[in-house]
Amino acid sequence: MTGAQETRGVLGLSPESEAIANKRRSGEQASQVRAADLEPYAGLRYLSKLFRLMALILLVLLAAEVATGLSSQGLGAAWTLIAEAGRLLVLAGVLWGVGDLAVLLIDVGHDVRATRILLGRHGPRPAPSPGTDASQPASREGDAPR
Repeated sequence: MTGAQETRGVLGLSPESEAIANKRRSGEQASQVRAADLEPYAGLRYLSKLFRLMALILLVLLAAEVATGLSSQGLGAAWTLIAEAGRLLVLAGVLWGVGDLAVLLIDVGHDVRATRILLGRHGPRPAPSPGTDASQPASREGDAPR
């Protein structure tokens, strides 16, 4: 092993980098996730399933209505059945769409929760030094003078 390889720590990093990584890990453990962040969206899931179930029930009722109408009145009820079928299909589609919107709200809630957790891990930004202008970015070494 060379001298540079001997100075590598357990993580394969230099001792300075490993110390920084350990510090970051301890900081992530310090920022706890609130119970509200972990709360599942069970209510919205049930609501989504309820709306989809109602849409499926409407489709079953549509099939029953068409079968009953054709058996009792024959082809004379065709135009009435077509109008009722259109109305029930639209209503079933709207109910299914509302169920999909509930799933979309769950996904949005997951995104908001993940963003909240990630922003919480970043912590507050340090205040600028008294001698620097807060509107100007801090210059780095090697930057050309302006």
